[in-house]
Amino acid sequence: MSNPIPEAERTEIEAAAFRRLVKHLRDNTDVQNIDLMNLAGFCRNCLSKWYRAEADERGFEISDPQAREEIYGMPYEDWKALYQTDPKQDHK
Repeated sequence: MSNPIPEAERTEIEAAAFRRLVKHLRDNTDVQNIDLMNLAGFCRNCLSKWYRAEADERGFEISDPQAREEIYGMPYEDWKALYQTDPKQDHK
């Protein structure tokens, strides 16, 4: 039987897992947000909204563009221009 993880370490593990998820999404730009929504029920934009909400609960005011940049690793408009594809193109 494993030892229970103390709360401080649990928070660090959860934060590290979140950072790993964000890195994975940044590294896999071919995965479109619509695909994530259809398969998992959330997307990069959802993560940015959750990030902003958690910051707000802790007294840190950040804008939607700032929160999205935290998740996308660049301004959202730049990411869209570089990586977002038109869903209609996928069904030719």
